[in-house]
Amino acid sequence: MNLEAFILGCGGMMPLPNRHLTSVLLRREGELFLFDCGEGTQVSLRRLNLRWKNISVIFISHTHADHVTGIPGLLMLSSQVDREEPLYIVGPPRIAEYIETSRNVLDMYINYEIIVQEITSPGIVYKGDDFHVRCFPLRHTKPCYGYTLEEEMRPGEFHPQKARELNVPMGKLWGRLQKGETVQAADGREVRPEDVMGSPRQGRKFSFVTDTLAFPEISAHVTGSDLFICEGMFEKELAEDARGKKHMTAEEAACLAAASADVKKLALIHYSPRYTEHELKKILKEAQEIFPDTVLSRDRMVFPIDYVD
Repeated sequence: MNLEAFILGCGGMMPLPNRHLTSVLLRREGELFLFDCGEGTQVSLRRLNLRWKNISVIFISHTHADHVTGIPGLLMLSSQVDREEPLYIVGPPRIAEYIETSRNVLDMYINYEIIVQEITSPGIVYKGDDFHVRCFPLRHTKPCYGYTLEEEMRPGEFHPQKARELNVPMGKLWGRLQKGETVQAADGREVRPEDVMGSPRQGRKFSFVTDTLAFPEISAHVTGSDLFICEGMFEKELAEDARGKKHMTAEEAACLAAASADVKKLALIHYSPRYTEHELKKILKEAQEIFPDTVLSRDRMVFPIDYVD
């Protein structure tokens, strides 16, 4: 099952010609999940040829303008593509007010159901058949949340030779064993899934954190992330300025990744507009000195998230 993250916008505060505002789309097979929706989100969706009609849920970190100004256009656009399924929007307090006010003031034509869920406490905010999305509080100038999408454990590898040795004929019985059912072999013996399958395998994990002070608890939430997308708004020389604005430096983001168990890759995002493309290399260098597997996210960059085994 494919899982990949698309950077729709990597900038913070204000859009630049080659840096739309923060927005990340996660595609899991045909289902799409959007994390924040800054200005320019639609442009990147179009250029990447992504079917926004298939967006199931929009997860909003907080209601500052550079994270939500792309929502009204996306809502209106979805009315032009014969959407039938409801669109869920999950976010902090007042996100429902923002959606409702935008609809009324802009006199939007909406021909599908919009279900807004305001977060009242940390925990699971969305659940699929074999995965869930969890939120956790961040520390910004207004209520703000980070998110993780985590898959459930996968069944272990099926060993056909073991099934043959236990006289289980190939066909439906093999399928039932792989689904976790006990079956009866040709000689009448019961064969359990663990008799023919390896140990359960880990699913994948994606984490999204932006607009926050750095604090140790973040590391616990993002532990095990195959891809950890985190703001790296400032260089370390501006650490005091970052703290005053309740943001973090790229170095602090790298420290969070390093302190977490088994984070595979850190992708920085939400850069201050003060930095040119060339100057961002300094931010990257500071982060890589702490956590080597760090990259600068760029608009329309794609990150495949593969199984480890």
